[in-house]
Amino acid sequence: MTALSARRLAALITVACVGVAVPAYAQDKTVKIGVLNDMSSLYADIGGPNSVVAVKMAIEDSGLLKKGWKVDVVSGDHQNKPDVGVNIARQWIDNDKVDAIADTPNSGVALAVSNLAKEKNIALLNSGAATADLTGKACTPNTISFTYDTYMLANGTGKALTKSGGDTWFFLTADYAFGHALERDTSAVVTANGGKPLGGVKHPINTSDFSSFLLQAQASKSKVVGLANAGGDTTNAIKQASEFGIVAGGQKLAALLLFINDVHSLGLKTAQGLTFTESFYWDLNDQTRAFSKRFAALASKNAMPSMTQAGNYAMVLHYLKAMEALGGNPHDGAKVIAKMKELPTDDPLFGTGPLRADGRRIIPAYLFEVKKPAESKGPWDYYKQIATIAPEDAAKPLEASDCPLVKK
Repeated sequence: MTALSARRLAALITVACVGVAVPAYAQDKTVKIGVLNDMSSLYADIGGPNSVVAVKMAIEDSGLLKKGWKVDVVSGDHQNKPDVGVNIARQWIDNDKVDAIADTPNSGVALAVSNLAKEKNIALLNSGAATADLTGKACTPNTISFTYDTYMLANGTGKALTKSGGDTWFFLTADYAFGHALERDTSAVVTANGGKPLGGVKHPINTSDFSSFLLQAQASKSKVVGLANAGGDTTNAIKQASEFGIVAGGQKLAALLLFINDVHSLGLKTAQGLTFTESFYWDLNDQTRAFSKRFAALASKNAMPSMTQAGNYAMVLHYLKAMEALGGNPHDGAKVIAKMKELPTDDPLFGTGPLRADGRRIIPAYLFEVKKPAESKGPWDYYKQIATIAPEDAAKPLEASDCPLVKK
């Protein structure tokens, strides 16, 4: 064979390979999503099995199943332990060929799984974990945060209470990544608005006895006791604070992260008057009400969706929109996330808003107050809206971001 013939043959082989690769990629219309969260403990109501319900609703509503796509869902309980979460995720990726992991409430678990997602090049679709570090110093091209973060919570509740006279704070903080980030971000907002953090105490996650921590909060004489915790820890702290007469004694409780499921568990008599920040409430508008009615019909205990469950729905809907835009599954998490950032986000629960370079979805947030029992018109009618927080104020400014993906 002459040198010229050899070159022509090599060129033909290259063309043939490209011709085979493109149709194979376009024809791969199978996707597998793993829902990783707390299925049985203090965060089970805000995520748990009902997050799986939300993800399956998104798959159905995406329309991909009717277009010949196959989208499967698996779920697992990370038990709020980073090593357990990473082991489940690794098994899913290596053995079950999972393309994306969704939800991940518990910031310690989410940060660990985010590193694995980058290593294995899958997508981490975070709705449940609050730490702003996921789109800050720990950001990766494979992770997005769709629903809320500690910056949003601090700039909602922290700023509002400080400006209304609550200028001294003492924190009860869950002793892991989420609690640390929430206390850090809220302390910064309190200080920036003329207030003063007087100190705080760390408590173990999923603790049942808050008595010693509440005694320290009382002794601090702070005007506000900031609860930098979530789920069962928040409801236990609020119940025991009532028993200790914290509010009756003149201090105000700040539930820095409160979900509708927590209010439902506490009851309006105990929860009334609490001020907090969320980016979703089932009764915001006609679209949120329509979705929530469908969700409750499928959900365990006929519960209304939490903010993070709603986020899972919207996030997976956008993920599948990006997958369809790519024409097939590239099995390349960073590529799908890049397409998600490129496409405009628009869903019935959160509306429109960009998915930024740092992976943060930009949406408004709302300052709510829990209604008095006499103000509620029926089951799950728990919130009254105090203020709307503009999207640009609900997320850390991009120019101030410490995410390595953001070009300064």
